[in-house]
Amino acid sequence: SDNQPAIRIRDLYYLNNTIADFNRTHVFNFRSLLELPFGPGRRWLSNGGVIAAVVGGWQLNNVVSLRSGTPFTVTASGTLLNTPSITQNPADQVKDDVEILGGVGRGNSYFDPFAFAPVTEQRLGNAGFNSLVGPGRAQWDMGLFRQVNLGQQTNVQLRIEAFNVTNTPHFSNPGANRSSLQLNPDGSIRNLNGYTEITSTTGSKSERQLRVGIRLAF
Repeated sequence: SDNQPAIRIRDLYYLNNTIADFNRTHVFNFRSLLELPFGPGRRWLSNGGVIAAVVGGWQLNNVVSLRSGTPFTVTASGTLLNTPSITQNPADQVKDDVEILGGVGRGNSYFDPFAFAPVTEQRLGNAGFNSLVGPGRAQWDMGLFRQVNLGQQTNVQLRIEAFNVTNTPHFSNPGANRSSLQLNPDGSIRNLNGYTEITSTTGSKSERQLRVGIRLAF
């Protein structure tokens, strides 16, 4: 109808020319397996004894994973668009370069809150989808294993595992609804109200976890 805005071909091309939500630009994985040099047949304590029996035969495994963050879209309220199936998503980008401030927690901005503005006309915003990237992820997992043979077909494996050894949190993407930002009459920030704030972690191993187990095979 005449009361609804026309969606131009240029807008549709621009908004669809983007990267996927699950994209990670950089991924580095390192894995290692090391037999500790203690006990019979090893470099140290090869003559046996009580100490050799305790510290010998262990295997150390490491998995190090470094990944860049996932992309996200800065959005705005769709109140003015007045269409049944299309929102005013994304917002307007009003600065050529968006500064990544790196803040975490309430009251701290991960990116410049003034780099975007709400859309005040019946049109789509110009920022594009997935134009920003959230915090990256670093994780180091370690495992210590020892297998004790009890017979020709029977053995016991002792396992000590630590996930996220450095206890490095994996932060989620920040809030990205520009319309949530509340300003004072002088234009200063009164309340971020979730916008640009990182308030949660993601994944089941965002804190250090330890696991001890015994495995019997026969």
